[in-house]
Amino acid sequence: MIQDTPLVTTIVVGLCLAFLFGVLANRLRISPLVGYLLAGVIVGPHTGGFRVDSVLINQLAEIGIILLMFGVGLHFSFKDLLSVKAIAIPGAIVQMTVATALGLGFGLIMGWGMGGGLVFGLALSTASTVVLLRSLQERNLIETDRGRIAVGWLIVEDLAMVLALVLIPALSTSLGGRITGEADPLAQWMQLGLFGTILLTIAKVVLFVILMVIVGQRVIPWLLKISAQSGSRELFRLSVLAIALGVAFFSAHLFGVSIALGAFFAGMIMSGSELSQRATEETLPLRDAFAVLFFVSVGMLFDPSKLLTAFLPLIVTLVIIIGGKSLAAYAIVRLFDRPYATALTIGAGLAQIGEFSFILAGLGTSLGIINDEARDLIVGGAILSILLNPLVCFAAEKIRSRLETKNGETTVIDVSANDDDDLGKIDKTNHTILVGFGDIGEKIANALQSSHTDFIVIDHNGQAVKSAEEQKNEAILGNAANVTILERANIEKARQLVISTKSAIDAAKIVAEARKANDRINIIAHAVTGVETSYLKDMGANTIVTDDEEIAKGILKHLSYPEADEQACSDDKTSPLNNGERRKM
Repeated sequence: MIQDTPLVTTIVVGLCLAFLFGVLANRLRISPLVGYLLAGVIVGPHTGGFRVDSVLINQLAEIGIILLMFGVGLHFSFKDLLSVKAIAIPGAIVQMTVATALGLGFGLIMGWGMGGGLVFGLALSTASTVVLLRSLQERNLIETDRGRIAVGWLIVEDLAMVLALVLIPALSTSLGGRITGEADPLAQWMQLGLFGTILLTIAKVVLFVILMVIVGQRVIPWLLKISAQSGSRELFRLSVLAIALGVAFFSAHLFGVSIALGAFFAGMIMSGSELSQRATEETLPLRDAFAVLFFVSVGMLFDPSKLLTAFLPLIVTLVIIIGGKSLAAYAIVRLFDRPYATALTIGAGLAQIGEFSFILAGLGTSLGIINDEARDLIVGGAILSILLNPLVCFAAEKIRSRLETKNGETTVIDVSANDDDDLGKIDKTNHTILVGFGDIGEKIANALQSSHTDFIVIDHNGQAVKSAEEQKNEAILGNAANVTILERANIEKARQLVISTKSAIDAAKIVAEARKANDRINIIAHAVTGVETSYLKDMGANTIVTDDEEIAKGILKHLSYPEADEQACSDDKTSPLNNGERRKM
């Protein structure tokens, strides 16, 4: 029976094992990504026992990549990307060149030849989109200056890899491989040479961008609006998924760009719609679930025996990925006079390889340019670098704090740059800390401001912080679940903490950290269900405001009672109610 439902089996086994090992990893205070990768190793073809369909799980992982890049695009605009082009374009090109040169040198030492070494180096030069974005999201850095630089860097790398995947089949014989029919069909039909193929690829990417800007900016928001006006939540959710998946699929098949790049542009175009926030919320559960399957699929590629049979080559490959790429990226960012935090975040985030590396390794093997040994080192390097990336990011944070202390960098937030690099502790006591400056948070802030209550806003969204400051409020850009951010808000001397975020999981983290720092503080939080209310109270919240309770109070405040209306009419015969006017409560 299980053999008759391979898709269901793959999804169920993949998610269940990922959950079990993810929980175990979290208990051991390491990244859940480690658990997801381990789940993949267990159900992979190299460990025996129960196996899932590797072809199916790779296709499911592609959906995860599409949804993840689409979600990132929803938080971006062309203005954001253009603002970092001066560092992202030259930075990505130089970093990829350095990593490719290191890989080429290693390949020549291993006797793979110029072509094999070049493809091997290219595979090590590009970072995993999923890993870097998950790392930025976990630390709420997507909308900061360093987050935008990192994403811009990724986009340049993706474009470079799209070009490489088109050119390598055309140059197969020159690189020591064999001729295949995998070159661009249009280039073959037009009998284009090398430079003609390059120009054709660039033209197709430019045409895709132009169509997305001119046509997409009109069609995509219009489609969202039509589906929202239907009043059906499931239809709206379906429209968001159809746009994300449809644009990614057709951009790859019609224009030759990667599905990740197509999904990113779809999200970026949709971000101009007033419904973009709702679109983000609708895709979040699916995005996280399929992103987990991506890491399971990566784990399935790893053969644990390579740790013994190819130990030294694997170590050298890791040194190139983690050491060479990181140092190159760090040096480039610092040359552009960016803060240590920005340089270290980008350097640590790029210290891994992923999906494009697998594609390039598979293409190189099929063309006979690289051998199985090189392919296995690419796969092993990807697995281990992803596995070690949380530790690399943790080490980068430690190094950042030491460098800033040693070099005396200022600790003042730069809201104009939307960066949360550094901020000194505020000089407030007996104040209120308001977490979140969305629709609810803004109303609370206005009430606190009207009552002349001393307060400070914390939000991880750069635009929200900017909006708060424009309204003459003091604000901190950062994740309130981070104890450092709470310390900057002087949590130890605060009188009360108000959490307006709707996520009970995020609120619970904030409550727990705040309670540790100040056991006397009054904590007010928001919950949707009774289960969330109990959970937040267990974590240490004093007061929980639920949606049902406040909606009921709001309705009761505006209710008109028959007895009261009759009494009012009898008491005042000249009341406007006698003239047929409606009563406003």
